[in-house]
Amino acid sequence: MTLTQPTLLLDEERCRKNIKKMADKARKHGLVFRPHFKTHQSLEIGRWFKEYGVEKITVSSVAMADYFSEEWDDITIAFPTNILEMEAINRLAQAITLNLLVESIEVVRYLGKHLKAKVGVFIKIDVGYQRTGIAPDAKDKIDSIISLITSFPKLDFKGFLGHAGHTYHCRDVDAVKEIHRQSLQHIHLLKAKYPQAVISLGDTPSCSLADEYEGVDEIRPGNFVFYDLVQHQIGSNTLEEISLALACPIVALHPERNEVIVYGGGVHFSKDRLEDEVHGTLFGRVVEQHGKGWGKAIPNVYVSKLSQEHGTIVLPEIEIQKYQIGDLLLVLPVHACMTAHAMHAYHTLDGQIISRL
Repeated sequence: MTLTQPTLLLDEERCRKNIKKMADKARKHGLVFRPHFKTHQSLEIGRWFKEYGVEKITVSSVAMADYFSEEWDDITIAFPTNILEMEAINRLAQAITLNLLVESIEVVRYLGKHLKAKVGVFIKIDVGYQRTGIAPDAKDKIDSIISLITSFPKLDFKGFLGHAGHTYHCRDVDAVKEIHRQSLQHIHLLKAKYPQAVISLGDTPSCSLADEYEGVDEIRPGNFVFYDLVQHQIGSNTLEEISLALACPIVALHPERNEVIVYGGGVHFSKDRLEDEVHGTLFGRVVEQHGKGWGKAIPNVYVSKLSQEHGTIVLPEIEIQKYQIGDLLLVLPVHACMTAHAMHAYHTLDGQIISRL
């Protein structure tokens, strides 16, 4: 396989190990494993999950649900229902087991009046992220929404769904576990009042690091399938578990300032960044090339700037002498979900191309 432009490489072995590890953890704790497919958005990668007993999935849009409905028949759209997509929602509801997410009386009423087939309904609970969702102690509002849901024959109240996205701001394992503990406190209140309700939680840091799941029925992590530098900084994974690397051609050398320019910019990586204690802002780390794949991160070699097509990589003098124009550098992404979305396809280490939505 000759690479001539920015190419997203996928280490299938690492990826499958990540899937197995999370599936085993869910099984160990008696949890339904409903992984979030917004990270990989690939039917082929989705089939790897089936090998580990996964039967239900999560997505983040109606379009994604439509794409995966070709091979999956139990899908939760973990995004507030967009009533403007009612026609597409009805098509899906008539074809598969579909679960929707609500947090307001207005959306429940609209669904109740316009649905043509039955759907499951989860109420979004804000467990601390403060993005969407109802406060878990807003009992009157929750009761009102549940009462309205149960009044419509095509709405089936399933339970409560939470996402502790604020774990992404953590920088150590203890902080992640504390947020997870707080999330459990919130859902325990709901479980006590609604014992039959399904409690669904999902974020990769918590699902990777926590070991307490009392009261939880299912988990929905997504990023773990690839992992990335953000997750590594949090403590969710080792660098050796990151299964994606972007191969970028060197197009210019600037030894006078210890930099090279690669063909690989914001349109390939996205512009997600990390704040590193030693190097400041960085947009990726360069790894050693081993055979068809990669190994450890090269010390002090990182992406310092991104523009649309250009990437600036810092290399110490001892390293820059090893490269010439036309060589490839392999870069671990800061945020795998965004990089995968930008690149549209995966190239496995044995030369196969895996398409995605």
